[in-house]
Amino acid sequence: MSRTEFHQAHAERAQAEAQRLLAQRDTLGPRWLAWVASELYGLTPPPYAAMVRRELERLNSSG
Repeated sequence: MSRTEFHQAHAERAQAEAQRLLAQRDTLGPRWLAWVASELYGLTPPPYAAMVRRELERLNSSG
C-alpha cells in the first residue's frame, strides 16, 4: 500500500482519534500532555500514529 493509499484509508479514523484525544484536555488539565503522549505511543502502525499526531496538532492550533 502506498503512502497516499494508507493516508486515504485511515484519514477519517485518525481525525476521530485526534478529536477524542483533544476532548480530554479540559478534563485532564495538566496531566493531559503526558496522557496524550502515552496514547500516541500505543497507536500502531507508526505511520498511523504520526497521522493522529499531525491531526491533533492541527486541531489544537485551530482551536
